[in-house]
Amino acid sequence: MSNPIVQISADASTLYTAAAEQFVARASDAIAARGRFVVALSGGNTPRPVYQLLAGDAYAARVDWSRVHIFFGDERCVPPDDARSNYHLVRETLLERVHIPASNIHRVRGEDDPFIAALAYEQELRALFRAEAVPALDLILLGMGDNGHTASLFPGAAALREPTRWVVAQYVEVVSMWRVTFTPPLINAARGITFLVEGAAKAEMLRRVLQGPYQPDVLPAQIIQPTHGQMHWLVDAAAAAKLEP
Repeated sequence: MSNPIVQISADASTLYTAAAEQFVARASDAIAARGRFVVALSGGNTPRPVYQLLAGDAYAARVDWSRVHIFFGDERCVPPDDARSNYHLVRETLLERVHIPASNIHRVRGEDDPFIAALAYEQELRALFRAEAVPALDLILLGMGDNGHTASLFPGAAALREPTRWVVAQYVEVVSMWRVTFTPPLINAARGITFLVEGAAKAEMLRRVLQGPYQPDVLPAQIIQPTHGQMHWLVDAAAAAKLEP
């Protein structure tokens, strides 16, 4: 793999604060440089406290939310009020608590046919960036599953080998569910990519992904290698316990 920046926090609370601080800094830089901040968020338990921090008094006023565009790196094919929906999570923890224009929230229509939803989401990206070239989102926030997956790029998934499309529908057998996901070409074009990983249960997988042999079909997180941007791994000490110095 390329050499990412690995930042180890003492505990989960410190990790959440580091992630919130990075979000605020990247938003400020992007808005100053280009007049907007385009970010793709992730679902799952790890980023939930980060979104809650961003919505709180200490952080919300530090972001010009009127200039923030929210996308989602992947989505479960369920309605938006389903508890499994990534949009549902982000809406409850962040979007309902900050002053962000509704037109700046770009959700995947998980209630639609997965292939139509994926096509529509790529078209939405094309409309915002007004370009045919792969766009460079300012930040893509990712997690890592205990099987090495990220976004909805699971081991052996056809989406891992997608060369041109930015968003695809993917049936994930291990969870018996359709997903819509960003593809490696889109993720790797981002200006910034940040993985959030916490807990001792992820320690061995984190070691394999960062320091083991390159096997992206087995360890999909390894395929995330930005073309030009920066990649950070924000991890807590428990998750980092098996990393070699």
